[in-house]
Amino acid sequence: MAINKSEKFTLEEQELAAFAKALSHPARIAILKVLAEKNECICGEIVEILPLAQSTVSQHLKELKDAGLIKGEIDGVKSCYCINWQNIEKLAGELGFLFAQMKTSNKNSCC
Repeated sequence: MAINKSEKFTLEEQELAAFAKALSHPARIAILKVLAEKNECICGEIVEILPLAQSTVSQHLKELKDAGLIKGEIDGVKSCYCINWQNIEKLAGELGFLFAQMKTSNKNSCC
């Protein structure tokens, strides 16, 4: 039986891991690029741009939305998405802090 030990990690570590998990597929990176390039909520266009089935794009959009990296609204059969810039900036800050912290704590190279 598996035990969930996520409570053993800080909220920041858990949040950063959730962001990283959402970014762990190239299709999701491509979706973020498309949304950033359009700089507006877009509906349906993502499926036309990416070489993926509509159901696959929908699953990737769900992962990005669940992680808080994008916002989306469903209006009947139409769904519109845009980047959640507040969380993207938070992610950038957390990654920058993590890398800076790692760099300063490892002054001597082990290899």
